Amino acid sequence: MADQPKIHPVQEDIEAQQKPTAPLVPRDTSKSDHGDPAAAERYPPFQRTIPVMHSKPPKRKRSCLCKCMCWTISLLLILIIIIAATVGILWLAFKPKLPKISVDRMQVSQLNLSDNSSLEATFNVTITARNPNEKIGIYYEGGSRINVYYTDTKLCEGSLPKFYQGHKNTTVLNIPLTGQTENATALVNTLQERQQRTGNVPLNLRVKQPVRIKLGKLKLMKVNFRVRCRLVVNSLNPDNSIRIQDSSCKFRFRL
Repeated sequence: MADQPKIHPVQEDIEAQQKPTAPLVPRDTSKSDHGDPAAAERYPPFQRTIPVMHSKPPKRKRSCLCKCMCWTISLLLILIIIIAATVGILWLAFKPKLPKISVDRMQVSQLNLSDNSSLEATFNVTITARNPNEKIGIYYEGGSRINVYYTDTKLCEGSLPKFYQGHKNTTVLNIPLTGQTENATALVNTLQERQQRTGNVPLNLRVKQPVRIKLGKLKLMKVNFRVRCRLVVNSLNPDNSIRIQDSSCKFRFRL
C-alpha cells in the first residue's frame, strides 16, 4: 500500500487571512506598560479651549442719540433761517440808518488847580443829535454817561437827558460837565506846555447812551449807543472863546 501525502498547515497563510482587530485602548488615552487601569484617570484626554464670542452691544442708544442731534441741528437751522428772514424783511421795510451825533461847541467855565493839587473842571458842551430815519423813532433812556478825557485822564463827566426823537428829527442839547482830578499838578503843567507849543489841545469825548428803537408801533429792546469823538480845541482857558479846530465822531451800538 502506497503512503498517503501529508498535509502540513501553513501558519503564515492563516495569520494573513485574519482581519486586524480594534485596539483595546483608545488612541486619545494614555496606555500603561504595566496595564494600570488607574493611569487613564490620572491623565485625562486633551480638550481644546473654544474662545467665547461676546455679542455686540445693541445699537438702539446710539441711534437715539444720532436722532436727537439731527433734530437739534435741524431746529437750530430753522430758527436761524426764521430770524434772518425777519431781519431781512424789517431791513427792507424800514431801511434803518445809524443816528449821528456831533460836538458843535465847548465852553470852559472853570479849570483851576486848588491848594490841595486837585484840578476842578466845569465844561459846557453843545451836542447835536440827528435821526436820519423816516420810519424809525429813538427813545433816549436814562443812565447815559458823557466823559471828557485828556489822553487817559478824565477831566469831567455828565449825562444826557431822557427824550424821544422822532423821524427825521434834529435835537440840540446843552450838557453841563463837571469833574475833579486829584494830584493834577503834573497834568496842568502838561496841558499848558502842550497849548504853548502847538497852539491846541486834543480831547476825547465818549458817550454811552441806552436807547430803545421804535419801529412803527413796535418798541424794541434796550441797546447801548456808544459814541467816540476826537476833538482838537485851540485852548482850555476859562471864560475864553474856545474854538473847535477839528472834530470826528464814530458811532456804534451794543446789546
